[in-house]
Amino acid sequence: MRHSSVLISLVAGLALLSACAEKSAEETVERAFQDVNVIDDANLNDVMLTVADPNEAVAYFQRVTTEQPTNIEFNRGLSQSLIRARRHDEGAAAWQRTAALPDATHEDKVDLADALIRAGDWVNAERILTTIPPTHETFKRYRLEAIVADSKQQWQKADSFYEIAVGLTTSPAPVLNNWGYSKLTRGEFKDAERLFTSAISQDSTLFTAKNNLVLARGAQRNYTLPVVPMDQTERAQLLHTMALSAIKQGDVETGKGLLRDAIDTHPQHFEAASRSLAALEA
Repeated sequence: MRHSSVLISLVAGLALLSACAEKSAEETVERAFQDVNVIDDANLNDVMLTVADPNEAVAYFQRVTTEQPTNIEFNRGLSQSLIRARRHDEGAAAWQRTAALPDATHEDKVDLADALIRAGDWVNAERILTTIPPTHETFKRYRLEAIVADSKQQWQKADSFYEIAVGLTTSPAPVLNNWGYSKLTRGEFKDAERLFTSAISQDSTLFTAKNNLVLARGAQRNYTLPVVPMDQTERAQLLHTMALSAIKQGDVETGKGLLRDAIDTHPQHFEAASRSLAALEA
């Protein structure tokens, strides 16, 4: 009788061990699938944020945030995709929601401020920037601080922020161009010229800096093209910009000559320069 009870206990124990082993195996497999899903989501997020059509990315992130409304990565993806799609008002609202999540960081607030500036809400952008501690020192944060100071004509403050931003990036050409444009609007043409030249030395493909450099020189009645890398089409466009600058200064004959040079230089028909010259000669 005792042997029977021992045998029953042994069988029950084996069954329990078997059930535990099966449960443990199922949990291991489930965890493995969860890990794979996390990796797949991360890869898909990256694809959506880089190579996908922005509006397709918006649709994807709208779906996944509906399913997981507190997932910080999905919310960031939706916010970034809306900005990429140039839906700035929606993007600002999405960044508001993202920055309010428990896992949000100071950088999410920086992105919110950026979105608010794009949406034209300068007051709230400045308010958000003031809530970020000064210990959070990033290129994007100080670039935005400089832009906000510029908008308020706080020139000394803007210069300080631009200088800090330039020191925090390995690709300073765009911010040097922005800083130069700020100087140009203030009428500080020599400083603007220096900053545009620095931007071009960092990135010789930055045509906006080349065009701004020509404007800075033209404002000083210097109507010779700067010695910077340019192809034939760019040269024609810069001659056109310089011609308009000369005409604006009242140097009409010089402007006409520069327009003719632009038309002759352009590898194709230069409609804008031809139209400007025809209007002057009429």
